[in-house]
Amino acid sequence: MATSSSVWSKGREFYRYSVHLHQANRRFSENSDKSWFRSLFVHKVDARKDAHSNLLSKKETSNLYKIQFHNVKPECLEAYNSLEAEVQNRLHQDQDYPCEVVGSWNTWYGEQDQAVHLWRYRGGYPALTECLDKLNTNKEYIEFRKERAKMLVSRRNQLLLEFSFWNEPMPRPGPSVYELRTYHLKPGTMIEWGNHWARAIKYRQENSEAVGGFFSQIGDLYVVHHLWAYGSLQSREETRNSAWLKEGWDANVYYTVPLIRSMESRIMIPTKNSPLQ
Repeated sequence: MATSSSVWSKGREFYRYSVHLHQANRRFSENSDKSWFRSLFVHKVDARKDAHSNLLSKKETSNLYKIQFHNVKPECLEAYNSLEAEVQNRLHQDQDYPCEVVGSWNTWYGEQDQAVHLWRYRGGYPALTECLDKLNTNKEYIEFRKERAKMLVSRRNQLLLEFSFWNEPMPRPGPSVYELRTYHLKPGTMIEWGNHWARAIKYRQENSEAVGGFFSQIGDLYVVHHLWAYGSLQSREETRNSAWLKEGWDANVYYTVPLIRSMESRIMIPTKNSPLQ
């Protein structure tokens, strides 16, 4: 049962978001002619006969990403992190495996006792298949999976592509807290989402907080993940609030909110071996 303080905190955050959205609506309604004229250029999406994966992903790379969500038994989290770090280090050192861990985290706020891992396969689906084939015949890895299974409550994953207008996630020193914002979009709206964020991402790069942006290909579909890094929770609040002072950010919120079915925020702490610190 939620405590009064948590209810108050959630209510305050919802109120603040509602105020921002109301201000955006008011700015758009003050001059209907101007708003209508602007919507011709901001809101309209050209009809294209191609998969959104081809239209939105990077053409110069063939990276495929896998994100894993592991719900760990509370008493096993420390042992799980140590075991996972050992296996990740071995895979990194072995050049025969065309995969690399981009980042590993434990959820701080959100779903508790959860580990999140982001992997990159340079070479796309062939690299993924090659890696899985080799792991399935690796006796050490098979034993690792058996040992890991004893520590888990549940697990799930998704295969992702990266948006063309986001930077490729690269190692960073930290220390940082990370936010993974997950958006479940209405089917058929991914291209429209990408069009708006291609213009809006510039408002969220001044403090190097933008780490990576991805959309799902296998698993839950029409899912977007935005990964952000902040120096602290206070820095997160200040950075997000400053975006509302930039002309154009309100337009992005105004037009993308109707595309969302549901959304979730995770605040995560990197594990000791994570390349993203």
